[in-house]
Amino acid sequence: GTRRFRDIETQLDERRKAAAAEMKSAEESLTRHARRVADLLELDEAPTRPDEAWLTSGKETLEKQLEEAATNAARADRDFTQAEAAYNAEVEVRKLQVRRDAAIATLAMLAEAGPSIDLNRAAVKAAHRAATVWPLALARDAATENLSQATAKQTAASGTFEQFDERAEEHTPASLATIVKSLTGTLGSLSDTLAEETRLPAIALEVAEHETSLVTAEKELETALLLETTLPAQIDDVDKLISSTGIAASKAEEATAQLDRVSAARAASARAEDARRLLGEANDAEAAASSAHLDAVKHHDALLQQRHGGFAAELATQLAEGEPCQVCGSMTHPAPAVPVGEIVTENIINAARASVGKRWAELEDRRIAAQNLSTRVTDDEARADGKSVVDLDAALVLATAAVDAAERATDELVTVTATGARLRSELAAAKSDLSAFRDSRERVLGLLTEKRTERDSIVDRVTKHSEGFDSVAARVEQLDAHSGAARVLSEAMSAVENRRNALESATTALDAQATDQGFENAQDAIEARLADTAVTALESGIRVHDDSVAAVTATIEDTALVGIPNELIDVELARVRRAECSEERDAALTARAALEARSIELATVVTAALSELGTSATQRIEFDQLQELANVVQGNEPNEKRMRLESFVLAAQLEEIVTAANLRLHTMTGGRFALEHDDQLQFRGARSGLSLAIRDEHTGRSRAAQSLSGGEMFLASLALALGLAEVVSNQAGGIRLDTLFVDEGFGSLDSDTLEVAMTTLDSLRAGGRTIGLISHVEAMKEQIPAKLQVSVTDQGHSVIEEGCAIV
Repeated sequence: GTRRFRDIETQLDERRKAAAAEMKSAEESLTRHARRVADLLELDEAPTRPDEAWLTSGKETLEKQLEEAATNAARADRDFTQAEAAYNAEVEVRKLQVRRDAAIATLAMLAEAGPSIDLNRAAVKAAHRAATVWPLALARDAATENLSQATAKQTAASGTFEQFDERAEEHTPASLATIVKSLTGTLGSLSDTLAEETRLPAIALEVAEHETSLVTAEKELETALLLETTLPAQIDDVDKLISSTGIAASKAEEATAQLDRVSAARAASARAEDARRLLGEANDAEAAASSAHLDAVKHHDALLQQRHGGFAAELATQLAEGEPCQVCGSMTHPAPAVPVGEIVTENIINAARASVGKRWAELEDRRIAAQNLSTRVTDDEARADGKSVVDLDAALVLATAAVDAAERATDELVTVTATGARLRSELAAAKSDLSAFRDSRERVLGLLTEKRTERDSIVDRVTKHSEGFDSVAARVEQLDAHSGAARVLSEAMSAVENRRNALESATTALDAQATDQGFENAQDAIEARLADTAVTALESGIRVHDDSVAAVTATIEDTALVGIPNELIDVELARVRRAECSEERDAALTARAALEARSIELATVVTAALSELGTSATQRIEFDQLQELANVVQGNEPNEKRMRLESFVLAAQLEEIVTAANLRLHTMTGGRFALEHDDQLQFRGARSGLSLAIRDEHTGRSRAAQSLSGGEMFLASLALALGLAEVVSNQAGGIRLDTLFVDEGFGSLDSDTLEVAMTTLDSLRAGGRTIGLISHVEAMKEQIPAKLQVSVTDQGHSVIEEGCAIV
């Protein structure tokens, strides 16, 4: 088993490729970092492979620029703070003047609304008194509606009762109770007959079921008699079919194994073709992703520069007439900054930065995808054994046809075997069921006669008690309806009387409550009522008016408003001074912020670049070691013999086999020939390691094995096979290979060589081994006493002829 050595070669090669890809990726990343450092330092060019000194000096230069910008920003911020304090003091005085004038105007407006508020106060008081009358008004309306509904129900009940008695209006609840009692007695006398009538459908169904069971029992009896007569002949035919299909089904396992091997190879070949196509697309996608990432980085840098130069214009877009400025607080905006080009906001900068990260992630994904596809191509080509899909499709057709034939035979064998078992089971069942079927028929016939008699008796009683109706149930339904109508009419009459008394009581209570609350009558109280939402709205308006008067009065009397000038002061000069200081501060802060962002990003990029410098050197050393080791085990330079690791291991095995084989060959050839392991380079530098040569002691030189004659070649092959058997036995822990088969090859031997070969084989047999020879040579047939002769018949079958010894 040398697959593990091939696996070592593959693993080393994969590690070499991975190390090369990682080294290339690190170098490309270092170049990108150098280009970014140059952009941040505003340099035109960047070194392809920067050193530590260049990176460190750039970082120090930008830090000095940042210190100067911070000093300027602090000075501008102090000037703005002083100007803003002066401006805010004047604005505060103006606000107090505006507040005083607004309070005086509001108080005059509230005085004009006083009469309307007084009317609302009176309406609210009347609504509160009417609220205690309103529930009794609702109760009276409900009693009126209840009496109307009860009267309607009495009219409907009277109409229903007239279907049974035309004098419905003459009845009273007492007379209706007498009618209900009479009808209830009649219904009780019909209950037994009604129950029997209800059972009639079930009895009829039982009669039908017994009739069906009788037909089924007679058919089962006829079927059992027929099966007892016909099944024996069918069983004989199935037994013959089982014997013929068993032979064809025995080849299923071998055909399935071959189909699995071909299918796996074909799938691997197809995957290899798809992976090769996808590998080209993946390489193109990786190049496109690299270009997109570079474009995103450039776009992000351009937006940063545009952002730093447009802060004032961005603030100007947020100004609105009549509202204070967020920076200076001014209510007027005479000269807002005008943007040059599109305003770059923080959201746009963040979006561009996210785009750079997204493009980098896409580039990494494309690179990994291309590496994975390359590995897939190599693996699938090995699994397909280098064969194309077309070749494997042809082999797959043949293997599938063989499997289908064996599976059809297997399926047919299962079917006919099951059929034979089923037929035998049916025959046994038919014989055992004949007596049971006869007993079943007699039992069903007795039950059918009993149910027919019971049905006829019930029909006679139901006809007697129907009294002109279609059935007893129809007569009972009519009596139930009559009794129910009488009962409903009696209840409706009682309900009308009760609802009339309730209405009179509700009207009396309503009038008394209205008088107690100071209203002329109940209608005045109802009209004075207001909805809760209306009362709440009026009370809220009154409360707001009172609160507003109190608040405005307190404002006018506030001590903070006493002593301020009557005329509004002008704050424009102070605002202009503050705006100038604000612009100077914004410019200084913008410059400092831009340098801070560049300095932070530069520190991050320089740190990453310095780390990658160390990583790149380590990766180069590891790659050189892997490259040399992978070349050696694959038989490339500096491997002078161009021998692969697997061939080197097999060569050691071959040397042991040659040593064991020469012991036999020396005896068979009288010491003339010996096998030699040849590990020299072949013609035109081809790989070596597993070649064999023949040393001829007559000439003292070695020559190619192909130069041997047919007989000499047979003896050399036989010696090599015996040597292989001994080495395998030794490596397997002393397990003996006791059987040897030699298939043909004897026809090319002269008589002396044949005698040598037979003597060698006979010595092996004498040592306890079993030797099987397959040959058409007549001389061998005479020397071998125990043999098996196979002949071909006219029908194409191979048979053993009678009279031959079989061992």
